[in-house]
Amino acid sequence: MTQPHTLPNSPLTVATIQATPTPGDVAGNTVIAADLVREAGRRGARVAVLPELFLCAYHPPVLAADPAGTDVAADPAGMVADPRLDPLRVAAREAGVTAVVGAAVRHPDGRRTIAALVVDRTGEVRVGYDKQQLWGDERELFSPGDRGATLLVDDWRLGLGICYDGCFPEHGRAAALDGAHAYLCPSGYLAGSEHRRDLYYAARALDNTMFVVFANAVGGADPWRFNGGAAIYDPEGRVLAGGADDGTAVLVATLDPAVLAATRTAHSMLLDRLPDQGGARLSMPG
Repeated sequence: MTQPHTLPNSPLTVATIQATPTPGDVAGNTVIAADLVREAGRRGARVAVLPELFLCAYHPPVLAADPAGTDVAADPAGMVADPRLDPLRVAAREAGVTAVVGAAVRHPDGRRTIAALVVDRTGEVRVGYDKQQLWGDERELFSPGDRGATLLVDDWRLGLGICYDGCFPEHGRAAALDGAHAYLCPSGYLAGSEHRRDLYYAARALDNTMFVVFANAVGGADPWRFNGGAAIYDPEGRVLAGGADDGTAVLVATLDPAVLAATRTAHSMLLDRLPDQGGARLSMPG
């Protein structure tokens, strides 16, 4: 296991994106994603994070009605060769940006997952991570992933989560204990959830003294209307860059390893944590 205090040698500029995809239109949404990744690259980003299920849009009725049209297929090695994704491959390669984008993925064994695809700087597309914590009716359409994942960009370790994963402190902690310097979370928060949206990911940052990059969908029609608020948090949970509750936005910030070092020196929870919380809990009358 990589020690939590191991630090990168140089800063990393990242982008988080909020945008509105069209339900079921994988080809059209890929073109939108490609344009946003190019914009991130023009603004100096080396990593860009787009929302959960962005390529097909988070719209369960459409996902249920047309699984063949809304899924992308992965091979046994987790690689994705769907030609609808070609504009994004080209954009990532030309912009020199590693893109993390949400998709519905069909695996060779028949499982369907909510995935974070990684489009690397050579244009290859692979399944980076399958969402482990499914929310509500997602369980009727998808299977949960069974392992965490860490993306390596330069000498940065970037833990991957998707939306509801970030509501569980142990998910972010598992990433941090694997040496993550930042936690990337493509998400889909519905209108009305602003308080929780803004609390969870700031908390994951401070819990684990790591940067957090939270992307979210925006717009759409009720009951599938999303609330933006994409944000990049520093390791104490402060907002480095934050989006409004509506409108497309590409938000960019530079993650500084000196900030990571200073925070982990001042707040040493990762090193001070107990291996367990002791034996049986004591109960007493009041």
